[in-house]
Parts: sequence; C-alpha cells; structure tokens
Amino acid sequence: MSELPSLPKSFSRIDLEALGFEGWCTWAALRKAHFAAVPAGPAVYVIYRAAAAAPSFLGVNPGGRFKDKDPSVPLDVLTSSWVPGAHVVYIGKADVADRRLKQFARFGAGEPVGHWGGRYIWQLSDSDELLVAWHEISWVEQARQYEKRLLDRFGELHGVVRPFANLTG
Repeated sequence: MSELPSLPKSFSRIDLEALGFEGWCTWAALRKAHFAAVPAGPAVYVIYRAAAAAPSFLGVNPGGRFKDKDPSVPLDVLTSSWVPGAHVVYIGKADVADRRLKQFARFGAGEPVGHWGGRYIWQLSDSDELLVAWHEISWVEQARQYEKRLLDRFGELHGVVRPFANLTG
C-alpha cells in the first residue's frame, strides 16, 4: 500500500477497526501472550477505554519510578485533562511496536522503565480494563507522521488538542 490511510470518522472501536487497527487486548492478555501478536515493525497504537462513565483516579500512580521520579499526578490535573465522551485515552507511535508496548506495560507494572509518556493511564482506577490496539504501518509514512495526523483528527473531533494521557502532540 503506498497511499496514506484515511483518518477515522470517529475514534470509536468500529471506525478504528475499519482503518486497520487490530489487537484490542488488555495489558494482562498482552503480557500473558508475551506480546506475540504485536508487530515488530512500525505502528501507531491506541489505548482505548470502553467504559462510557466518567473515570475515577488512583491517588498514587503504580507506574515505575524511572530515575527515582514519581509518575503520580495530582487528581485535579487528571480530572481537568479528562476528555468527556472520548474512548481513546492515548495515541502513541512506535518504530518497533512490540518493544515499545512491552516498555509501556513494564512501566505500568511498576518497573523503572523509561516510558514516561502516557503515564496518566496508570492512574485510571480501571487501567486493567483498557484495550490496546495497533495499526501496523505498511505504507510510506513514518510512525510519527501517522501519529500526528491521528492526534490532529482527534483534536478536530473533540475540540481539544489531544487525548487524556497524551502530554505532548
């Protein structure tokens, strides 16, 4: 495929699947399967919260203390960052998808791994129910460019700059 994939009509699971996002696994399922289904090449991934209700947050982030930094964020910051009505809570990119998602999962399990981006998701009280899906890049585009296009589209649809756990765009 050489032409760029279109952008989603919405960030619903159905629309993302129509674009080619696959996986839709919890972190526990990915760990149990040793991330076998995750591509080794470049991909963009989303962290998806199926629940429609407003979230509750943990006071302490269980993520790893990389370089002794506490990943915890004050509850008022988390609350003000929440995007009502959005199910995608994070959009990320990876040049080597399986390696990047393993790092993300290890960080969330408390290991001191350098995956600071997306750390807000681990303070969601239902982070164990979040789904991870990815779109392997099989066309001529860098993962970062596809991630930026998706982030821009998210902003168009939700009237905000980025999803809940994306701290930069």
